Amino acid sequence: MFDLLIKGGTLPDGTQRDIAITGTRIAAIEPKIEAQAHEVIDATGDLVAPPFVDPHFHLDATLSYGLPRVNASGTLLEGISLWGELRDQTSVDEMVDRALTYCDWAASLGLLTIRSHVDTTPDHLNTVTAMLEVREKVKDYIDLQLVAFPQDGLYRSPTGRENLLRALDMGVEVVGGIPHFERTMADGAASVRDLCEIAADRGLMVDLHCDESDDPHSRHIETLAYEAQRLGLQGRVAGSHLTSMHSMDNYYVSKLLPLIAEAGISAIPNPLINIVLQGRHDSYPKRRGLTRVKEMQALGIPVGWGQDCVRDPWYSLGTGDMLDVAFMGLHVAQMTHPDEMARCFTMVTETNAQIVGAQDYGLKPGAQASLVVLDAANPTEAIRLRPARLAVVAKGKVIARSPRGDAELSLPGRPDKIRRRHGVVSPA
Repeated sequence: MFDLLIKGGTLPDGTQRDIAITGTRIAAIEPKIEAQAHEVIDATGDLVAPPFVDPHFHLDATLSYGLPRVNASGTLLEGISLWGELRDQTSVDEMVDRALTYCDWAASLGLLTIRSHVDTTPDHLNTVTAMLEVREKVKDYIDLQLVAFPQDGLYRSPTGRENLLRALDMGVEVVGGIPHFERTMADGAASVRDLCEIAADRGLMVDLHCDESDDPHSRHIETLAYEAQRLGLQGRVAGSHLTSMHSMDNYYVSKLLPLIAEAGISAIPNPLINIVLQGRHDSYPKRRGLTRVKEMQALGIPVGWGQDCVRDPWYSLGTGDMLDVAFMGLHVAQMTHPDEMARCFTMVTETNAQIVGAQDYGLKPGAQASLVVLDAANPTEAIRLRPARLAVVAKGKVIARSPRGDAELSLPGRPDKIRRRHGVVSPA
């Protein structure tokens, strides 16, 4: 007797399987499981996938759009300035409430692992206190990983380094940074060195906002690659954004990308946000703010799509749906070959799980029993349709259900009713 049985689902690789769950673990995945279960979900014809993973978000700022006012220029720098005002005005309770509301959205969409950067600039560290409380409140259904992020710079802020260390002591588990926001390129490079040494000493992962700029001379990713190799951090380091690479000379990039691959660094582009933040100083041609995704993947560099922001000082839109992120990324990176489109789905599931070091992830016996049933036939159709999540299972419990997005049409001049399901129209 199993606790939960998902029947007839189509896995991302196209195979049809039954999935049996006992407690918080997947007990079996087989073509047919003939057994009793306390609850059965009929997923015949539907895509059953591991849960979505977001490797880059700012949960302390989420859902604060318009506070203290709207970002009129739409630029990264005005967003940072606005957030600098807001973080000292907002309370711990307000940040917790907004973050929990966002986590509700995320859970309903099958987003069950989130890496969130937490601003460690203010001496009061209310941001850290709030996000640690959120992590505890959502732990039964969302795995929330926190990054100590000195938004105003490790050195540019007088207590930046001290407060980052305090946040790590409080229980934040990843070392973050923003080298391109330091006062000079030299300070930025020094901060990369310092942050990587802190991570090495503490046995932690590193995730730096790196070269989120239109400046082709912002090359802190090169320093990050060097430090990752020097300190033996391969597989524990991510460079987020990397937008300056869209402006770099091709010859330099031909040297840079192999260095990133050798250093075992992952890349996290954020297509929804950077396509609206970058290129604001351009007329035409106008840069669109995405790093060299396909070129990095060709060298075996893990690249995962990140969400970054939802309704905050930097971005006025967003839903928390990682399929929206994959949809935009597919377009901006021109990943339109069938294999590339399917890869975009993998980027918001398995690749992102690899980047954040998610434990016991995936559809396999013994793994954590977290998955999502989508009203779509396959991964590419899921990106095209951004369909309903028919069921979301988190650690063995069904936590969300949504109705199908089917439609029945009765059209003038057409004698028969028509049904639309999975984006396909056919006789009802």
